[in-house]
Amino acid sequence: MLSDADEVERHPCPRCLAEPGSPCRSRSGAVAGTYHTGRFAKVARLAKELRVPTPADRGPGQPWRPGTPSSAPIAPDAPSADIRIGYARCSHLSQELQSQLDALAALGIGRDKIFSEKISTRIRVRPQFEAALEAARQIKAHAPHCRVIFTVYEMKRLGRDSAELTALADHLTAHGILLEMLAGPIAGIYDPSGTGRMLFGFFAAMAETDRETIRESTLEGLSVAARKGNHGGRPPVITDDMLHTVVRRRAKGESVEDIRRDLYIPTGKRRGKNPSIASIYRALAEHEKRQAHPEAVGQAHADFAAATTST
Repeated sequence: MLSDADEVERHPCPRCLAEPGSPCRSRSGAVAGTYHTGRFAKVARLAKELRVPTPADRGPGQPWRPGTPSSAPIAPDAPSADIRIGYARCSHLSQELQSQLDALAALGIGRDKIFSEKISTRIRVRPQFEAALEAARQIKAHAPHCRVIFTVYEMKRLGRDSAELTALADHLTAHGILLEMLAGPIAGIYDPSGTGRMLFGFFAAMAETDRETIRESTLEGLSVAARKGNHGGRPPVITDDMLHTVVRRRAKGESVEDIRRDLYIPTGKRRGKNPSIASIYRALAEHEKRQAHPEAVGQAHADFAAATTST
């Protein structure tokens, strides 16, 4: 059986124009460290690889020299197995991602072709999502005879904005990349024509409506909680009792440093320790703001919490 390098070098390279029998070459005229994708993708058993290194006996990094073409006949290219690029996403650091990763791995997608991140769909730039799209585009460009499939667990892993979802589906179709969803109302490979496109648009709109419903419910709940004085989040370092003590003793002319020595944090990692002067001044500033604009501060807490709540 021929080695990977021998099989690759039986083909000319469409990128660096290296003839059969020679390794790929870099722009500087040296032997490239890896074979170019468009070349090794012509070998069926290597078509799924993201990179194929040039072996040491070809002298990677050394001045390039033409080799001797192989006399063995080359079998005609035939469509190889599907190449899947997987993408997994959840919104919160506390949410689990493993079930999506397991579902993608069950399809035989290698770890090097699965991209994952914990990020909200409200964030327009998602680094791993962009990297997955770029990988799919590159593979399709260099291996046009392969079926490249962009696979996600369900539609909402891609986003919940109907216009964005539709634009993504059109973008993949334009590049010859198939979109596959493993779960949800339209599980399977997306059909960009006829009924398939209509169903995709309908469920994309439903996903956006669902996000807005969640957002409105969250805002309403946060607003009610804020009116009751509960703004969520971790317990404050300066409690109401501590703040009352600071305000009262400062009114008598005592310094913050003297007051701080008599204050102790009741909970958390620093329980039993004195709070910092900065924490006391922040609590005083917030107290003065509440005294000046009580309703505005309550609404600001609700708006901030809603803005950081992801779908």
